[in-house]
Order: sequence, then structure tokens, then C-alpha cells
Amino acid sequence: MAKEYNFSDIFKKLSIKTRKIYYRQHNEINLVPDIKDEMIKALKLRNFIFFLCIVIAAVSVGAIAIFGTIAGGQQLAISNKKQSIENLSSKLKSYNDLNDFLTIKDQLSNLSSITSNKKVLSRTFNILTALLPTGADYIRISELNVDLSSGTPILTFDAQANAGRAPYIDYNVLDSFKKSMKYMRYDYGNYVDKYGAEIPSYCMIETNSEGAFFVDPATKAMYAYWDITGDGCNPSISAEAENSNPNSDSETSTNQKDQLADMLTIIDGYTTEDYNGTPVVRIWRTPQYNEWYKENPKEGEPYMDLNGTISNIPHFKSLCITYSGEVSEGGTIKWNESNQNCRLVPDGDDGITISESSNGRDASDELVLRFAATISLAPEVYNFNNPHVLALAPSGRYNVTDSYIQIQAMFGERAKDCAKDDAACKGGS
Repeated sequence: MAKEYNFSDIFKKLSIKTRKIYYRQHNEINLVPDIKDEMIKALKLRNFIFFLCIVIAAVSVGAIAIFGTIAGGQQLAISNKKQSIENLSSKLKSYNDLNDFLTIKDQLSNLSSITSNKKVLSRTFNILTALLPTGADYIRISELNVDLSSGTPILTFDAQANAGRAPYIDYNVLDSFKKSMKYMRYDYGNYVDKYGAEIPSYCMIETNSEGAFFVDPATKAMYAYWDITGDGCNPSISAEAENSNPNSDSETSTNQKDQLADMLTIIDGYTTEDYNGTPVVRIWRTPQYNEWYKENPKEGEPYMDLNGTISNIPHFKSLCITYSGEVSEGGTIKWNESNQNCRLVPDGDDGITISESSNGRDASDELVLRFAATISLAPEVYNFNNPHVLALAPSGRYNVTDSYIQIQAMFGERAKDCAKDDAACKGGS
């Protein structure tokens, strides 16, 4: 007979650990296993999220600590720089000559702009010699105003046109003066040595003691003197050649210019002449066509080709006038000058406004035409950076009568209005 086993008795004999294992396996197998599995997954996800949050929080705390360190370092550096600036500021303020230094420094920084905006007011007189007609019919100024405050220089003046002969009050003088504006020109440029190097302006002597330009009496050609012995006046001489000349020793300084002139003449072949005790070289502003042009020029001799290019001689290099030559059938050369861009009155006869005119008598009791005019000029004629500016008369030739005596003759006493009983004055045509 088979022996029967009681499960309860057997289970009681099992250890507590074995019982727990039994119950766990029994429950996993028999008690809603899907819900149990979802719960385990949820617990794992919760644990992962919690771990991730801990990691992120740790990284954030680290980043905040790093940024705080950087900010603190920057603040410390800023504080140090601020203290350094305050110390330097206090040190600068302690200098007694600080204001003078800052003023000079500011002026030096603005030197180039000041130079570019600088105007040469004295050129007005040369301009007037070209503008005003002379001769039988002439114009004299009684009041003049020059306005250089704007971009366009403006001449405003009261004047009188002489017409002391029939038909007395002659408006043709004023009309001719107005129409001549379109033919007014100016010229500027640089004097260069025979190698083409620019000669500094301060080395050139362009007028005599009376303020008149140098003109050859025979050819009427215009020229200037080059002070070749001045400091820095010969751009083609090297520093070594200049240093080889007599030094500034008191015993030799009196002969320095003469010795230097001799050396330059030997080296460069310039022919010097004496002007008020100074060795100078004559430079023609007006080209010497017949002397400089050659069909077969020799090497090193002065030469001007048919395109107006000049070489091997010091000359004036114009930035306005161009020269050209044409060979005629007989073999002679016809030379032409052209100045199309440098107009003294850019708007021509529209650049002058006659605001009023009337009959009158001048200080010599001659009949004159009184008028007031305003002329707008080219800005370049007053520009300091444009060297050797010269106004050109309507004929296209240089007006070389710009002496102090001639300037004085431009001006006269203001003319008087016609008297009530002056029939000749009132009845002038």
C-alpha cells in the first residue's frame, strides 16, 4: 500500500528561505504576471530618470561654478585695470604742461586736414589782373569782398568802367567784361629738374622785389629762378653728395653756397646765374619751342617732342595746359596750347551777376559806369595744395603785370552819382 504524503506537513518542514522562494515562484507564475512586468519596467525607468537628473544637476552645478570663477576673474581684472587707469590718470593730471601737450598733439593729428583746407587769399590780386581789362577802356574797383567760407570762392565788388569819351557811358565795356568770363583760365603745376624730379616750391623765386613775374623782354616768355643751393632744393642730388659738401664750420660756411653751386654745375651740368648774390638756375615756364624741338636730338640735350613732352632740361610741368606741334608742308612747326579743364570761372558768363549799374563821375570828374558784380570762381585757384597758380588773361596769354604798382592801379575812389544839373552825365547813352 502506497504511503500517502501530507503536503502541509512537508511544507512545514521546509526552511523559511525555501518557503519564500516557493511563494515568489508561485506568485510570479500564478499572480497577474503582465502587471508585475510593467511595474518592474516603470521602476527601472524611474531609477534611470532619477540618475539622469542627478547627473544633469551635477553638471549644472559644475558649470555654474566655472562661470562664477570666470566672472570673478574678469571682475578682478576689470578692477585692476580700473585702478591702473585711475593711477595713470592721476599721474597725467599731475603734469603742468598737459594742456599744451594735448593741444599740440591735436593740432598735429589735424595737420593734414588743415593743410588740405588751407586757402591762399593773396592769389586774389593775380586773379584780378586777369579778370579786369586795362587800356583805353578799363575797370577800377572801389570796394572788394572775398568769400572763401563755402566750397566756391566768391568775389563781390563795386567798380566803375571808364568811358570818358563818346559815347560816354558805354555799356559795351561792361558787356565785354561779362562775356570774357568764359575765356578765363588758370594754370598750376610743379617745377621739375631735368630728370623730372619735383622741385620744392620754397626753392622757386617767381617774382621780383616789386611783385612782378619775370618776363624775357625780347620773347615775352615767362620764367622763374631755381635756388639750387638751398637746403633740399636739388631733389636729384643724393644725401651722400650733399654730405660731401663743406660742413657748417664757421670758417667755411661763408663759402658753402659758392662751393656747392660749383659742385652741382659740374655734376649736373646746370648753368647758374647770379640773382641778388644767390646762384640760381633759370627755368622757363613758357616752353622754348624752337630751341627745344629737334628732328634728331642728341643724347642728353634739351628736347621737346611734338606731343609736348619735355626732357633733359628743368621746366614747368603744367597740370592744366597741354602742348602739341604740327609739321606744316614747308617743314615748319606750328605749336598749339590747350587748356580746356582749368576754367577760372567754371560757369562762364553765367558765373557773373551784375546786381546794379548807373551813371556817375569818378574822382577825376570823368564819366564812368558804376556797377556791382559777383563772380563765382573755381575752388582750385585758392587751394594751398595747388602750387604756382597763375591766372590767364582772356587772350590765353599770361598776364605778367602783377606788380604791387599794378595792383594799386586796380583800385580807385568810389564814383559819385550824377548831379541834378549834370546833363552830360544823365544824358549819356
